[in-house]
Amino acid sequence: MSSSILQSAAWAEFQRSLGKKVFESTGDGYSFLAIHEKTPLGSYLYVPYGPAAEDKQALTRALDALAALAKAEGAHYVRVEPIHSGLASGPGTDAEAELAGLGLVKAPTDVQPHLTWMVDLTQDEDKILADMRSTSRNLYRNIHKKGVTFEISTDPKDISILLGFLHDVSERADFKAQSDDYLTRAAEALVPAGNAKLFIAKLEGTPIAAALSYDTETTRVYAHAAADDTYRKLNAGIPLVVTMMMDAKASGMTRFDMWGVSPEDEPDHAWAGFSRFKRSFGGFEVAYPGSWDLPVNKLMYSAYGLARKLRDTAVPALHKARTGAGPVLEKARSAAGPALDKVRAKLGR
Repeated sequence: MSSSILQSAAWAEFQRSLGKKVFESTGDGYSFLAIHEKTPLGSYLYVPYGPAAEDKQALTRALDALAALAKAEGAHYVRVEPIHSGLASGPGTDAEAELAGLGLVKAPTDVQPHLTWMVDLTQDEDKILADMRSTSRNLYRNIHKKGVTFEISTDPKDISILLGFLHDVSERADFKAQSDDYLTRAAEALVPAGNAKLFIAKLEGTPIAAALSYDTETTRVYAHAAADDTYRKLNAGIPLVVTMMMDAKASGMTRFDMWGVSPEDEPDHAWAGFSRFKRSFGGFEVAYPGSWDLPVNKLMYSAYGLARKLRDTAVPALHKARTGAGPVLEKARSAAGPALDKVRAKLGR
């Protein structure tokens, strides 16, 4: 039964290194990794890109096990993302209706991307290259003529190279990378376990771009990447991605996961630019059902939803009031007061 890197034993150890409480379980036709997350309104179990289940019956058993675990841990709900659920998918099917029929409620937002872009690595190398944009293919074949080389590192300490580039990108653009501590711990936990690699592009020995992959036996994920803007005209990031693909293929993996794209019919989406970049390597789109919640303590789950609505409606109104709309402030306060009292009453039970 195939599963995501986010459902692996290595990911569990990484999360524990961050101080998280993690549960791993295997049952009849299913498995899951669940992380105990805490919020101001209580706690919940998060199952990133899981549980993995052979069929709908196995998924039902997994949800029952997760509900029991949540009750034992005092968690108010379970957030799942069943990308390997055994449910029908594709044209003419309605996975969302099936998930709702299992007692799940669509989460307010998706935690992990519900769309991703995959490249089939079972094809021969020439076919993989032929499906790319010609610019990408030619850069991969010819960039060595410009003095650029590529190295693959299994030393977690080399994450510092990528961190330096990510700092530069964060300063130049409206971009917030994962913290240094998060990525350092990811490298320390996943690289020695064989579940991550660092790829480094160098110009005459000087690093100019780097990327970190997350790996399972079947799939390589294009997880984190950045480049030195000084050498942007070399476009080293493009052949770096192709190098990652070819190394994954040589390692016996069957898929290269670009990890998250925006819909093609939304050109103004915040991800549109790098989604075009990812699609330029050939491949195909994969759609997942997104994040779904299984309420366990229904009263507290309702309080959570009410508090979220309050935040989403009252905060913009208060912001507008501060810019000069005095009456709006009073309206927001009068609307927020009873709602807050209601939440507090529920929390006090």
